[in-house]
Amino acid sequence: MGIMLADQARMKATELELDLVEVAPKAEPPVCRIMDYGKHIYHEQKKEQKARKKAHAHDLKEVRLSFKIGKHDLDIKVQHAKEFLAEGHRVQFTMIYKGREIAHQSLGEQILKGVVTTLGDAAKVERPPFREGKRVGLILAPKQAVLDKPEKPEKHEKPAGAAKTEHAAAPAQAAPQAPVAVAAKA
Repeated sequence: MGIMLADQARMKATELELDLVEVAPKAEPPVCRIMDYGKHIYHEQKKEQKARKKAHAHDLKEVRLSFKIGKHDLDIKVQHAKEFLAEGHRVQFTMIYKGREIAHQSLGEQILKGVVTTLGDAAKVERPPFREGKRVGLILAPKQAVLDKPEKPEKHEKPAGAAKTEHAAAPAQAAPQAPVAVAAKA
């Protein structure tokens, strides 16, 4: 809307039944925006909720194996791992050795290599096999093609020359007759 006096901006905001929000108080002249402040806060909270929801989507799931596992049982566990990977989770395969089974680590490593080749199209090795006492672990992460799902585009459009509203302050209390730069947002 351009540069205008603070009183004119307030009158324009009340005329449109919106709020005058100061976005950049330290700019010369201070930048204000005419918008529905409650609606703006609501949209900011929704963005934060959406970001928090996505942050939990990449947990680490564990699948435990024994080197004596049968073929069908292994297939079922690999199928569960595929489902976890499709959801965007990382999967840790843990080969557990009990008692003297530790002497046959090569059999367990063969099973883990078979798992990696089976899941090769859906996952990549994030951490190669590692030993922790009587356990051998392997961490797989989903490939990027699985994670890069196109999201719905936002319907919010900014008018040309509008200032950022990420850290909007409460409705402006500018000194009377001070010029301010004003941008409208419905």
